[in-house]
Amino acid sequence: MLPQGRARALPCDCKRMTPKTFETRCLRLPAATKVVQWEGTSVFKVGDKMFAISGGFTTGSGGYMIKVSNMAYAMLIEHGLARPAPYLARAKWVQLVSNNALSDAELTAYLAQAHALIVAKLTRKARKALGLVAQEAGPT
Repeated sequence: MLPQGRARALPCDCKRMTPKTFETRCLRLPAATKVVQWEGTSVFKVGDKMFAISGGFTTGSGGYMIKVSNMAYAMLIEHGLARPAPYLARAKWVQLVSNNALSDAELTAYLAQAHALIVAKLTRKARKALGLVAQEAGPT
C-alpha cells in the first residue's frame, strides 16, 4: 500500500491524459454534453446528470473529478490516487490527486464506467429520449 497522499509512479511508457483529451473522451460517450459553470469548470453530463468534471476550480486543488463505483472509490483512495471529491464524496465521486494519477487507458475506462453509472440512474423515458435504450429482448 502507498502512503496516503502519494500517487504511484506511472511506467515511462504510459500515456497521461491531457485536459483536451479528457474533454474529447467525455464527449465521445453516447449523449454526453459539456456545460461550463462554477468558475469556468467543464462539467460533463448525460441527460441532466454529471459524470465528470475538469478545469476551473478543480485545477487548483488537484485533478479530474469522476463518479465511480463503491469498490473503485475505496481502491482509488486507499492507493493514494484520489481523494473524496469536495461536496460530492457522499455520492461516491473522487478527485484524482493530479491529472497524471492514472494512465490514459485507466482514466478512459473510469470515464466509461462513470457514464454508465449515471445512465443506469436515468429513467427509462430519459434514456429513450437520449437514444440510450438498447433493443429489448422478447418476452421470456
